[in-house]
Amino acid sequence: MPVNILNNITVVECATFVTGPYAATLLADLGARVIKIESPPEGDPYRYFAPDPVYSFNFAHLNRNKESLVLDLKAGKGKEICIELLKGADVFIENFRPGTADRLGLGYDELSGVNSKLVYCSISAFGQNGPYVDKPGFDTLGQAMSGLLSLLSDPDDPKVMGMAVSDYVTGLSAGYGILGALLAREKTGKGCRIETSLLQATISFIGETAAGYLRTGNVPNRMARVKNAHAFAFVCKDGRPLAIHCSVPEKFWQALLKACGRMDLAADERFATRDARRQNYEALEQTLAPTFQSKTREEWLQRLQAGDVPAVPLYNVAEVLDDPQVKHLGLTEELVHAKAGKLQFVGGPVHFENLAKEKSSAPPLLGEHSLKILNELGYHDAAIGELSFQGITRTAS
Repeated sequence: MPVNILNNITVVECATFVTGPYAATLLADLGARVIKIESPPEGDPYRYFAPDPVYSFNFAHLNRNKESLVLDLKAGKGKEICIELLKGADVFIENFRPGTADRLGLGYDELSGVNSKLVYCSISAFGQNGPYVDKPGFDTLGQAMSGLLSLLSDPDDPKVMGMAVSDYVTGLSAGYGILGALLAREKTGKGCRIETSLLQATISFIGETAAGYLRTGNVPNRMARVKNAHAFAFVCKDGRPLAIHCSVPEKFWQALLKACGRMDLAADERFATRDARRQNYEALEQTLAPTFQSKTREEWLQRLQAGDVPAVPLYNVAEVLDDPQVKHLGLTEELVHAKAGKLQFVGGPVHFENLAKEKSSAPPLLGEHSLKILNELGYHDAAIGELSFQGITRTAS
């Protein structure tokens, strides 16, 4: 549910897929008005990512609380309307390939000339300039180039991830940058340009691991932090997995041994110290794995919880959304769309106390708000009809 923090802020989003739309969604969750400009005739390709006859759930999640305006930005009139809109906007978000916004006449220099208070956010794959500026980029490439994938996958048997981690990290980084720029504008009265990329944002995300390499020269892999954190995943008697993270305090290691009935391992020189356990992690994991095969996951979780061991079930998504703690926190919401019917979403990443909230609005149909927005800019219905006839705009039926 949006909160009334940015309710005086208007965001114009010229972005597709995940990075830019997620940044704009985070701002919409804070109450900003977000106008999503989509190209005719089909709009954001993410609308069709999942095989749903009405709505791709991928698109729906990333575009709730937004308005859809269809504009052909390659047409002179489409560009003109966009600039009219941006004259009164606070934020512009684009994730075109580098150079595209400038070619469309929507680059930072041009737009800051018509609106000096505009916060202009550019999102790319590998940066706005440099040797990789012309490379196409999607999430998997960002994960691979940044080193993130090497920390999540076995290099001898690499697998791509089932989650767009780089995309979401980059969208989150863009939202963070926009909020910082809006705060700076309060002091200076001027907007600025923000740039981020899959490469920059994801390298920052793995900065802790990079710092280790810069300090030691050792190239980390998927197991490096696992060993250091004394973290484990075991499959129990009923085939259901759980996760354990002992971290640094010795008390958690001792509590794990006690809960497992394996205090004998405390005297094993391979596991007697934290450094020894790190050096012999594979042997420790193989030693403990059969123990967890002796009981069901629920039995183990009860024993581990009684001993104050940091342990939780390793859930799939269905189990997550059915968990009593998730339900208690109210992390999902439901709304009804006139054409798509009932839609359910996970809400924003933070909770605000003592701030007014509004019910979320459904993700828009393509061009659902074109008529309304163009009317606000002074275009009458007849003129809008002509723009539609020319293919410059489209209104939802």
